Amino acid sequence: MQADIHEVADGIHLVHGSNTNWVILTEGDAVTLVDTGYPGDRDKVLASLAAVGSSPEAVTAVLVTHAHNDHLGSADYFSRTYGTPVHTHEAEVPHARRDFLHQVSVGQVLRNAWRPGVVPWAVHALRSGGTAHIPVAEPRPFPGEGPLDLPGRPVPVHTPGHTAGHCAFHLPEAGVVISGDGLVSGHPTSRVPGPQLLPVMFHRDRGGALASLDTFEALSGDVLLPGHGPVHRGSVREAAQRARERAL
Repeated sequence: MQADIHEVADGIHLVHGSNTNWVILTEGDAVTLVDTGYPGDRDKVLASLAAVGSSPEAVTAVLVTHAHNDHLGSADYFSRTYGTPVHTHEAEVPHARRDFLHQVSVGQVLRNAWRPGVVPWAVHALRSGGTAHIPVAEPRPFPGEGPLDLPGRPVPVHTPGHTAGHCAFHLPEAGVVISGDGLVSGHPTSRVPGPQLLPVMFHRDRGGALASLDTFEALSGDVLLPGHGPVHRGSVREAAQRARERAL
C-alpha cells in the first residue's frame, strides 16, 4: 500500500494517512514515529516506514501528541509486537490507557451533521476504527525536560485544550513544529484552508486550545507539520496568529 510521504527536511517526513497525518524522524538506522493514524491506517504506517528505508523494528519510540483514536491507532501494536516504548505527556497517560475517554461523542457528531463535510468524515472515522477500544497498555510520560534522546531530538511542548495532555513537538535546529491537533492546516469538516483550530466539537476545552496558540506563537520555526492538513510553510508564529484571528 503506497503512502503519501513528504520529506520536508533531511530526515523529517510528514505522512498523510486517511484524514490524519503522522511524522517519521530518521537518524541513521533509527526512527522516531510521532502518532500512528487510525487503527485502519496500520498498513499505511508500515508502508511509510518501508518507503523511507526503515522498518517497524527500527522505531525506537512512538510519541503520541494526544490519545484520540485517529492518532493512537497503532501505538499499542508497536508496543506489543516490537516492544516499542510509547511516550506521551503525563496528563495524557491515563487517557492513552483509556482510564477515561475525552473524544467527540456520537451525539455531538449528530448535532453537527448538518455542517458540510461532517457526515462523510464520520462515516470514514467509523470505518477506520474511530470508535474502537484501543488502549495502550503501558504508556509512559516523557522522561524529563528538554529534547528527548531520540532520533530528531524532539522537544515536547505542552499545548493543552484539544485534550488535557495534548503535546506538540519542536525541532528547533530544523525550524519545524509538529503541532498535532493544537494547530492544523485543514480538516475534512472545515471549509477553509490554512492555519486554524479544529471545529469546536473536537476540543475538550476550546478556551484552552485558544490559549495554547500563545505557546505556538513562541516557537521558532518556518515549517508546520499538523495532525490534519498539508505541510504549512511560513512563520509558525504567524500561523498561530492567523488561527487565533479565525477562531475569534
